[in-house]
Amino acid sequence: MYLIEPFDLQEIDKVAARLVDAYGASSVWLFEGQMGAGKTTLIKAICKQAGVLSTVQSPTFSIINEYLTANGETIYHFDCYRLKNTAEAYDIGVEEYLDSGNLCLIEWPDKIAELLPDRSITLSIRETVNGKREITVNDNIDI
Repeated sequence: MYLIEPFDLQEIDKVAARLVDAYGASSVWLFEGQMGAGKTTLIKAICKQAGVLSTVQSPTFSIINEYLTANGETIYHFDCYRLKNTAEAYDIGVEEYLDSGNLCLIEWPDKIAELLPDRSITLSIRETVNGKREITVNDNIDI
């Protein structure tokens, strides 16, 4: 477990760069936190660091957004909040995305917990005093 000390949202690009440098080889990143904690904001910054060419936005209604990087790589961004059950996740082909080897950034992963691979990075983000954010990273990789 690794803790990123409280930071201002203006520092999110630096935090994202540290995360990409440390965990860039991992293909499944899980984002936990309350509504409004900054999950999507952090994902936008990570996608920026990864070289995504298009606008990154929450896939709340589409469930999955696909982004292309300058290097031609594909990144999948999931927002599982609206999924009612695992069957819905199967219906949209979540397993195929997870097995693709492409970077998968997943908000509200608890909704599809039984489909997630054992090897993933979990980033728990929470708001602290004065609107700062703190991230706890759970994985066996040292940063």
